[in-house]
Amino acid sequence: MPDQLCLSLWLRGFDERTMLERWGELLRVFPFSTLRPGIAALRIYALEFAEPALSEQMFAVDVDAETVVELAEEFPEPDCGYLVEGWWDLWRYDGNWQLSPSPVVLTCFGPQFENEIGDHLRLELGPEERFLPLVGVPQSARKAHSNLQSIVRLAHEIEKRLPLERQNLWSESGEDFAERVMELADEAD
Repeated sequence: MPDQLCLSLWLRGFDERTMLERWGELLRVFPFSTLRPGIAALRIYALEFAEPALSEQMFAVDVDAETVVELAEEFPEPDCGYLVEGWWDLWRYDGNWQLSPSPVVLTCFGPQFENEIGDHLRLELGPEERFLPLVGVPQSARKAHSNLQSIVRLAHEIEKRLPLERQNLWSESGEDFAERVMELADEAD
């Protein structure tokens, strides 16, 4: 399975009283897909993701952030993790370039939920290859740049709406993502 590109957020004043409000704000600012219903599922876990979900709600039609937060508020515990699965539109190459829905996961970690890096909110933005130029594929650098610009715009919107202490764009591979982008951009197109 390809490595995910993630954006981690640490917020000022994040605690069990503010966690769902902050997560709701993230859900409101996130550019969910216009090509298919953006929010597909809500899962709530206690203690850690290895445990079975306390609640699981699948959505056949588009729902808004307020509905999702209301459902999550039924479990307002500091040891819960809240996970929304959905879609956002990115450029993808499948013989030709097209804008298409790409999976995304937006997670809120309660202050007592098991979390390896201690971030408060995390966005799993999709496979990192969607944000890297493909060697030998025409227009690859331009399309990867467009997908990266989507992250930059999102990060700016998040900065305006949430009390950020810091944010970090990282890849599960642990490699320097910015360095990989530069190397592949030189080889692409």
